[in-house]
Amino acid sequence: MGGPVSGMADVLAGSVVPMGLLLPESILRYELVAVLAAFVAINTMIYVTLAVAKMLPKVYLSDLVDTRDRRSETRSIDPDAPV
Repeated sequence: MGGPVSGMADVLAGSVVPMGLLLPESILRYELVAVLAAFVAINTMIYVTLAVAKMLPKVYLSDLVDTRDRRSETRSIDPDAPV
């Protein structure tokens, strides 16, 4: 009466790797593996940063800095027009 789900759980329980390691501990102690792990970590952080930056709206420098040359006097025909 256990059904297919409990049968699958019994099969998977026998194939559990201790502490989630897929490689023997002796291989994981090499310096090359540490270098590759650091590279993957840095690469992941860069990828996440670029993905988040792509989702944000674009920021234009002209929106932040007002570089337009405004006249101190109006050149309109109407002398009372705003500058």
